[in-house]
Amino acid sequence: MNVKTVLILLVLALATIFALVCVLLTRGRAPSTCQHQPPEQDGADDGQSLVFADLTPEELAQVVRYLQGNLGVPLVDASRAKPSDNCIASVDLQVPAKAEVLRFLDGGGARPPREALAVLYFGNQPEPNVTEYVVGPLPTPAYHRDVTVQKYGGKVPYHRRPTLAVEYKQIAGFLKTQVFSAAPSFMHQVMEYDGANLAALSAAPRGFQSGDRKSWFVLFQNVSGFFVHPVGLEVLVDHSSLDISRWAVSKVFYNGQYYRDMIQLESAYVQGRISVEKAWSFAFGMSVHRGLRLFDIRHKGERVAYEISVQEALSVYGSNCPGGMSTRYMDGSFGIGHYTSPLVRGVDCPYLATYRDVHYLAHSQVSRVSKSALCIFEQNLGSPLRRHYSNLQSLYYGGLVNSALVIRSIATIGNYDYVWDFIFYQNGAIEGKVQATGYASSSFLHGDGLRYGNRVWEHTLGTVHTHSINYKVDLDVGGRSGSSFNACCYTGKP
Repeated sequence: MNVKTVLILLVLALATIFALVCVLLTRGRAPSTCQHQPPEQDGADDGQSLVFADLTPEELAQVVRYLQGNLGVPLVDASRAKPSDNCIASVDLQVPAKAEVLRFLDGGGARPPREALAVLYFGNQPEPNVTEYVVGPLPTPAYHRDVTVQKYGGKVPYHRRPTLAVEYKQIAGFLKTQVFSAAPSFMHQVMEYDGANLAALSAAPRGFQSGDRKSWFVLFQNVSGFFVHPVGLEVLVDHSSLDISRWAVSKVFYNGQYYRDMIQLESAYVQGRISVEKAWSFAFGMSVHRGLRLFDIRHKGERVAYEISVQEALSVYGSNCPGGMSTRYMDGSFGIGHYTSPLVRGVDCPYLATYRDVHYLAHSQVSRVSKSALCIFEQNLGSPLRRHYSNLQSLYYGGLVNSALVIRSIATIGNYDYVWDFIFYQNGAIEGKVQATGYASSSFLHGDGLRYGNRVWEHTLGTVHTHSINYKVDLDVGGRSGSSFNACCYTGKP
């Protein structure tokens, strides 16, 4: 039996099996042809579940067009509407009454008409209000009916409308241009406000008496996860007027005290009558030659040092090669600040640290900028500042997180990187710290080279060297000292 004969027999067998299946499937039913049937698009319930389906983009667009052309009033896009405008706040499916739906699903009744529920804000009317319309039938609307009184027992006053996203933007603009500008010294010196470093979170409800539309806005540092970074400032904004220019501040709260407005807060701050919770304060800068430096360092308002600054970083090498044995680097001559490198968020410093640019002029007549060359952050030191667990007469635990304030820069000079830290502790201590990383300096390994370092590859000698770091420290503890001293740090590295 050849291959062709086998294939013919297989085809005949398959055809016979197919015919038997058709006979079995159609037994006991009206005669029909056994052929491929396309699947129903609406599923097994013949589209009955579509009575609950959300509105499609096409249906939503049809409802908007219908409302724009059939209400007899101008409608402004809600993304840019003022409180004094008319706008469509939302459009959603109007779910039919349960009795109608069940008659359709279970009793073979007519399909309920497909309708939408549109919520409109009418600010441009003699009596501003919130109105809800049922619009139908979809997909081609031909009618609308007002269901506001039916649902709420009367008209809905305009002040009860939920806040649109655009209103939050308008309030943010009001805070920035009118509120914060009324307290320039406080906002700059205490909040370090630069127009973008604060985030506002609104509280609800909008008041406690009928007719109120006043909201507390709580200010936070504008960082990732700002919800846990409050700055202590809260502002009560009266945004009840339909005229944005008439919005006003009703009250201000800062660090446990209430103020009439930002003007009164500014006056109290300038007169020194506000307690600002800042344990440490200092001025900082970057010398193009010497690097990071701090001035007027205060702990709880009292100056403890006039200046603490990096002065020089030296390194002395040894090798049995002429270049290595004669190397004596003084990095200030290259420019420690000049070679301060940009900091990588999440690696060089914590991701949520505050980053600052550094401007310098060197080797050119035009100044340049090193982006994110400084970072400032709080660091959990990994052990509690204090704690006690009582298991004697009573059970309790008390502890305090030990955190420190760190300002950091990293200078990359040739093959190695200096990580410069000034660390401020809660007990008033200050630490100057430097870490060296980067690449080891090397010579070609030959002869008695291992007397001058370690083998790091087959013919590569990691040369022995010593770093010497010099700081200037001008302390003003208990009064002005009028003198300073140098502090040195030595680290030997093979």
